[in-house]
Amino acid sequence: MNAVTSPLAFTLSGTAVPADASEMLAEICEHFVDHAEVFRDGDHVTLSSEIGEAHISKVSEQLDIRLACPTVDMLSMTRAIIAEHLFMFAGDDPLTLEWADKPKPAKLSNLSEITVVSAENVTPRMRRLIVSCEDAERFDTTDGLHVRLLMPPKGRAPVWPVTLADGRIGWPEGEDEISVRYYTIRSLDLEARQMTIDFVLHDDWGKRMPGAEFGLNAQPGDRAALLGPGAGGMPVSKDLVLAGDETALPAIARMIELATPDMKVHAIIEVADKAEEQTLACASENFSIEWLHRNGAEASTAGLLEPAVTAKLEGLGPDAFVWVACEKTEAQAIRARLKEHGLDRSRMSSITYWRRGYTD
Repeated sequence: MNAVTSPLAFTLSGTAVPADASEMLAEICEHFVDHAEVFRDGDHVTLSSEIGEAHISKVSEQLDIRLACPTVDMLSMTRAIIAEHLFMFAGDDPLTLEWADKPKPAKLSNLSEITVVSAENVTPRMRRLIVSCEDAERFDTTDGLHVRLLMPPKGRAPVWPVTLADGRIGWPEGEDEISVRYYTIRSLDLEARQMTIDFVLHDDWGKRMPGAEFGLNAQPGDRAALLGPGAGGMPVSKDLVLAGDETALPAIARMIELATPDMKVHAIIEVADKAEEQTLACASENFSIEWLHRNGAEASTAGLLEPAVTAKLEGLGPDAFVWVACEKTEAQAIRARLKEHGLDRSRMSSITYWRRGYTD
């Protein structure tokens, strides 16, 4: 791990030997396009996000990896993300992965334990937990609004994950197995060392919803943990269009409340019905919000988001940024429409927050 004179001051190199280096490089490009800026030049790929960069090159039959991040915690997080995905892409095929600075098994450096303080319904389908967190100031950033929520089995003392020698996260198994889902820190109270996390209670979107179950059943005193903060920060623009379904509502609400008085902000939010609308405060005088109601249609099937976002493109300013998060098929369709309109990655982000038929 070497310090260099740049914002990405911490670096780490590694080598992966998969069964087919070319195929894995292609999978890396295809998968990470939803989560980072992906640049490919022949056999070299660069992944760039708010938490750093990953440079991956095919050299002979191996992949040479170089990571560069602004902090040690982000470097550790990036290594874990890359390692976990490489092994996921490999499936049952053999894969060796080695790092120049081999991690020592230990509790993850970016893990914070939390304790539930209170729980209430904001709307019929949105549950809000307030949790205490001793190092809440770690999450006071606009660069990473998302966290991984670690939910231990009910009634058991939590066993937290550790870093493995290959950089992956070693998750507890058996009776200690924990569920993991991505969430947005909705708000922070640094003086009280507390934070708010909102949960969509979508009981009909899949067979197993551990996040929704945790939000619904959590009681004061219940323990969990957070990994992060992670990618997905506040866009750097004075002119924002923010769009998504209810899974993106906490992130959109956080960004609305982070907006400064000199910003222009328009939000487009699809929810089940009028009862799911929330009052959202914004410091900007040039703020507007458009609620879309499915009124009985299943999530991602009403076809409301794409035309609503498209309608905003005609009057879009030259410096405007469009941020969208929703179901995978819708996110892909909206991304294609934004590209057709001439927006490149510096001016738009269309993210998959969930996928119909899948609960992971």
